Amino acid sequence: MIIGASTHSNRYSYLAANRLVANGHPIVAIGHTAGKVAGVDILTERPTVQDIHTVTLYINALRQPEYYDYILSLHPERVIFNPGAENETLAELLESKGIKAMEACTLVMLSTGQY
Repeated sequence: MIIGASTHSNRYSYLAANRLVANGHPIVAIGHTAGKVAGVDILTERPTVQDIHTVTLYINALRQPEYYDYILSLHPERVIFNPGAENETLAELLESKGIKAMEACTLVMLSTGQY
């Protein structure tokens, strides 16, 4: 799942969505504005979904609190805080619930086979 998905080709979330799909990873894209990225609808609401392995964040810490409960409800194995999305408060909350919190770059992880 990408939180902070965008239709703008100059955004890292746009690049990540396309690379994830190209590498065979299905995505759920959530963003501020509806549209499409990598052939997937960008949702502006928080859908009920199952089996989310990874949440990758492309929103800054000031915008994240409204997503705390939602992210926790997904029970992902990990949450990736991409550059600019670092948030110690959320990271500690996730870790306390047994969810791995990583400060990393999804694009780098994909290009190095770590995703």
